[in-house]
Amino acid sequence: MSARQVILHPAEEGGYWVEVPSLPGCISQGDTKEEALANIREAIELFIEALEEIGEEVPPAHPFIVETVEA
Repeated sequence: MSARQVILHPAEEGGYWVEVPSLPGCISQGDTKEEALANIREAIELFIEALEEIGEEVPPAHPFIVETVEA
């Protein structure tokens, strides 16, 4: 399995929700950072497996850069 970059977002109700930019629609959540990361790892595996089962191309795990800009 290749590495995928993920983005953790603090959830308003507590915990985190996580998205995978290279796999649009692949999201998960968890009460702690560790739980959210474990859950997104499983979500990534299932997402890719589902794409392969229906014959869809799996998007590449492309890197991206995140910067903070004051406005």
